[in-house]
Amino acid sequence: MFKRKNPIGLDIGSAYIKAVQLNDTKTGYELVLFDMIPIQQGVIIDGMVEDKPALIASIKELLKKINVKKSDAIIGVSGHSSVVIKRITIPLMTEEELDASMKYEAEQYVPFDINDVEIDFQILGPRAEEDGQMDVVLVAVKKSVIKDYNDVVSQAGLEPIIMDVDSFALSNMYEVNYGIEERKNIALVNIGASTTNINILQNGVPVFTRDSAIGSSHHTDALEKEFGIHREDAERLKLGRSIEGISYGDVQLVINSASEEIYSELHRSFEYFKSSVAEEDIDKIILSGGASLIKGFSEAMADRLGIEVEVANPFKNIKISEKLDVSYIREIAPIAAVAVGLGIRRAGDR
Repeated sequence: MFKRKNPIGLDIGSAYIKAVQLNDTKTGYELVLFDMIPIQQGVIIDGMVEDKPALIASIKELLKKINVKKSDAIIGVSGHSSVVIKRITIPLMTEEELDASMKYEAEQYVPFDINDVEIDFQILGPRAEEDGQMDVVLVAVKKSVIKDYNDVVSQAGLEPIIMDVDSFALSNMYEVNYGIEERKNIALVNIGASTTNINILQNGVPVFTRDSAIGSSHHTDALEKEFGIHREDAERLKLGRSIEGISYGDVQLVINSASEEIYSELHRSFEYFKSSVAEEDIDKIILSGGASLIKGFSEAMADRLGIEVEVANPFKNIKISEKLDVSYIREIAPIAAVAVGLGIRRAGDR
């Protein structure tokens, strides 16, 4: 098969690998490829590759399933122990000057040896309230993590051309599908199996990001323990399916209890944002990831946090090719948010 024109957005999570390909059309983007497969527990832990051979085999299996032999790939990374994203304030300077001094600036904020990380930045602009100062988003990723992901993706047959951060992929997805809501603080919250990505946008610009080591596997663990069932059955219960001898009411009690830790983590993050960044409340949460498919979860989150919650539709402004299973993709759409954000990227993007 010939090399595809546009890259594959490859979202490698701790429970699933998802692949997306978007074609450019005169009216926007068209989804021409989407699929996913589960991966073994323990292959990815907190965003780090723990079992390279198993991950390579899983990526190869996914590529075979979608009939892709060669393609460029955009990869996303996340995890609080390998990725640092901070908004910092520094003296006003040009992009070239910042590029030359970024290593020195970053040393104060990165809790790893500065020689062990790759550093990037995005200038947000001058601070209105402080002359001669500007705001910058600093991103640092461990070199070992970058190497591991590049190695496994390359050995699986793809050509990694850009490594992005999952929380920034969310903002790409949001901008294409929702535009920019001025004078509003929008929290993009992606709750995967073991990691929650938070990216707060102010007038469409990321001003606060955080990755937390908690996700929807917390619900699976609780159901497995409470009812003494296999993990596969716990996953079925989590997604609203029934198992003989276990009542829906009992399942909801376990899910609600397990959700409290996630709600508390979000509340702490939003309070920190309010106290240290904006002195403003969150206006809306756009929720994605596997947890968004749990029945009643988004409504319970809205009640618990007192914030409007909308389940993300990463295909709101993206046409889905009729060659794909459109009804299935719309049903599970929220879990494709990061993959879509990655698939939007193109060769040559910073």
